[in-house]
Amino acid sequence: MALSDVSYFGVRHHGPGSADSLVQALQELKPVAVLIEGPADASALLPLLARPEMQPPVALLCYPEDDPASTSFWPFAEFSPEYQAALWAVGNNAALRFIDLPSSARVAPVEGAENVDADEAEPGVDNETAQHVRDPIGTLAQAAGYEDGESWWSDIIEQNPQPGPIFAAISDAMTTLRAGEGPLAEFEARREAHMRLEITAARKEFDGPIAVVCGAWHVPALQATRPQKEDQALLKGLARRKSTMTWAPWTGPRLALGFGYGAGVVAPGWCKHLWRTRGRHDAATLWLAMIAAVLRGKGHMVSTASLIEAERLARALAAIRERPKPGFEELRDAAIAALFNGEALLWALVEAELLLGADVGEIPPDTPLAPLIEDLQRNQKAARLKPEALERELSVDLRSESGLFRSTLLHRLTVLGVHWGKLTDSGRSRGTFRERWALSWEPEYAVRLVENLIYGPTIEKAANGRLIQMIGAATSLDALAGLVQGAITANLSEASTAGLVALEERAAHSSECLEILASVPPLADIIRYGEARKTQTARLSGLLERLIIEGGIALAYAARDLDDQASTTLVGAMRKADEAIRLVEPGEDVLDAWRSGLAAVLDGSRSTALVAGCAAHLLYEAGHLSADAAAGLIARRLSPGTPVMEAAGFFEGFFSTASQRLIYDEALRRAVDAWLQSLDEDAFIAHLPLLRRVFSHLDSMERRRLIEAVLGRAARLPAGLTPTPDGDAAWRRHLERLGPLLTGENGNG
Repeated sequence: MALSDVSYFGVRHHGPGSADSLVQALQELKPVAVLIEGPADASALLPLLARPEMQPPVALLCYPEDDPASTSFWPFAEFSPEYQAALWAVGNNAALRFIDLPSSARVAPVEGAENVDADEAEPGVDNETAQHVRDPIGTLAQAAGYEDGESWWSDIIEQNPQPGPIFAAISDAMTTLRAGEGPLAEFEARREAHMRLEITAARKEFDGPIAVVCGAWHVPALQATRPQKEDQALLKGLARRKSTMTWAPWTGPRLALGFGYGAGVVAPGWCKHLWRTRGRHDAATLWLAMIAAVLRGKGHMVSTASLIEAERLARALAAIRERPKPGFEELRDAAIAALFNGEALLWALVEAELLLGADVGEIPPDTPLAPLIEDLQRNQKAARLKPEALERELSVDLRSESGLFRSTLLHRLTVLGVHWGKLTDSGRSRGTFRERWALSWEPEYAVRLVENLIYGPTIEKAANGRLIQMIGAATSLDALAGLVQGAITANLSEASTAGLVALEERAAHSSECLEILASVPPLADIIRYGEARKTQTARLSGLLERLIIEGGIALAYAARDLDDQASTTLVGAMRKADEAIRLVEPGEDVLDAWRSGLAAVLDGSRSTALVAGCAAHLLYEAGHLSADAAAGLIARRLSPGTPVMEAAGFFEGFFSTASQRLIYDEALRRAVDAWLQSLDEDAFIAHLPLLRRVFSHLDSMERRRLIEAVLGRAARLPAGLTPTPDGDAAWRRHLERLGPLLTGENGNG
């Protein structure tokens, strides 16, 4: 029976120096088998890493078939030691295996998650919730006089690869550190037991040297000699579930510690640069050249002299800080001083692009994928949309077949919780046929797609299934209307049909005014803008008209005796509903029913003043309340005999979105002015916040025009208002008080 020699290589996950040293060590050792820390049941997928179509960053995706939400990832970057080990093994015909616990044994709640290693915390759900993390690297850094472990490891390992002695030194250091540790948590102990058993099996199987590539913290435990029975006993009864495994694209930014990845690095972009410039002495120079290229691409001038000065300064900083060569911190500080004129905020212009990068990985087209991920890739190819990590804008013309296809895909993904695209402008200010999206791909979207497998194997089927479930769970008419809007916008026929049926049924039993009014805007939106999507709106139009009529009938009762919060909510719903009604231009009988409801609110003795004022304004804007009638109404509702609070409520309800009317309508101005003059000083001061809210809708030009309308064009407006010498004393008094509100002084503009 063969008993091969085993060499252990403790690495930092995603460490470019570790990867460089490892490749050199493997080339010298020439092992017949390479064993890598990773889920043992995914070993068959490892050789795919060496395919030319596989472009990192990528991640191994593992999920239990009965619970896709419990998904774990193992990311691999170009500069990851494990990735380079896999490439070397395939290129040199060595056996290649994962040796850690199978993914099927990782999806149960993890005991002792607080003991996840800082240097190699496993990617995946387990470690996201770790309460406490060991920091062996930090301990070594502190002993060496460094403030943090990242800088020490970068100086000693990542920026100065030394394949010969470095792995032995790491092993000795970790052995010393682990000697002072207490018992391992059960999960970690099982992991190391499984890896020891796999190494033992490989020694018996292969005749020749074996290389084990694992997180540095595990090396002493894997080298230790323990009875196999003890390790087997630890693994006895380990729960397992049937798992599915595949590769998924990853992104550069998601390799960063700042994105919550426990095994991440501070600056993935810098690590990639170190890997690609390994063995060169001009890495710092090339990095500064990259900074200059990014700045110039953004329109900033960068001189050669400034770059030379930045490099000199970076080397001086490294010497002062007793570092062997400039790291990205020294190059950053030097760039801020020499290229940004000391403005640290300007560094933010290039920081994400340089330190995080915008890489998005690619996987071979014949890789076995989760069905939804596979369908997404087909749709991305058909739409000619490549996932990118950094945000970019996409303008879509819905009149073109390609534009409509892109829009439909992005809307369907939004239904599935995959917000690859965020709609920033639906084009309504420029017509009904354009949308503007902000696109940014995040790796967790692959998890979301896996989670949605329960609804269907394609994007369309899953989006239909998920929306149908949401429609079934909806408890209000407005929520149903929003879901129907989403279904029609995403061209999901099954969900649209189910939603309309549920909407009609709910509408037949609903008498809640707020619920009815809130359902009007999304339905009107579909009818008005559905032309671009060739939506059949006849059935929807009938339902909308019915809801408008019912909303008008219910309005008078809903407006009675409301508190401040309820009246504000109802006013908001009334304004949005009225805007939607004007948008779709229904028949006169429907409009009459709505306006009759508004008139009933205005005439109702128990209608809350704020709601009545809003109703008056909406009737005025619709031409059903003439200018003279409106002025007379306001004069009555703001008369001295009306309680001040009630008058203020009516004033706010009418003018909160119509203060511009005071510029053009002299009768309205006189009515408001009479009310303001009637207020005593305490009441006026008490209502200043209300006046500020009303006039806040005016821009500076509109404020000036209002003042000129009040005082005449000869009015002078310095810091405050100067009343005309022949003006009435009451005018002067209240205009002096009102002036700062209209001119935007005192920070209340």
